[in-house]
Amino acid sequence: MTRKKQSYDSGCPIAYGLSIFGDQWSLLIIRDMAIKGVRTYSDLLTGWEGISTNILAQRLKHLEECGLLTKERDPDNWRSFVYELTPKGRDLAPLIAEMVLWSGKYNTSKHAMSDAVDKVRGDRKQFEDRIMKGELP
Repeated sequence: MTRKKQSYDSGCPIAYGLSIFGDQWSLLIIRDMAIKGVRTYSDLLTGWEGISTNILAQRLKHLEECGLLTKERDPDNWRSFVYELTPKGRDLAPLIAEMVLWSGKYNTSKHAMSDAVDKVRGDRKQFEDRIMKGELP
């Protein structure tokens, strides 16, 4: 049984965005790459979110196909790959900053990541610029 790929052809910008990065894992992968500087499969896999190997592989392939990241052989280890956000992926910086601020306002969990919220509140422009330029944290 094959699953039909869902397509959003309504022209709605929100539906288009959701079709690319609208699932939980894709945004967390983008977050780890943009904010934490994660670049390898194993680093993404061992992140504290607990993504499974098959889901990670699927999401990386999807994000690559959508042009949000690239996959290249690791020059230090030719058996591995290095992932990097493309300019299209880095253009999500304002959205990431806004989501951090929104979550900082409403997340009452004792595990809330206040350091990320503090960085954005302290200098949002610098936070976004670092992502846009692909600078590691």
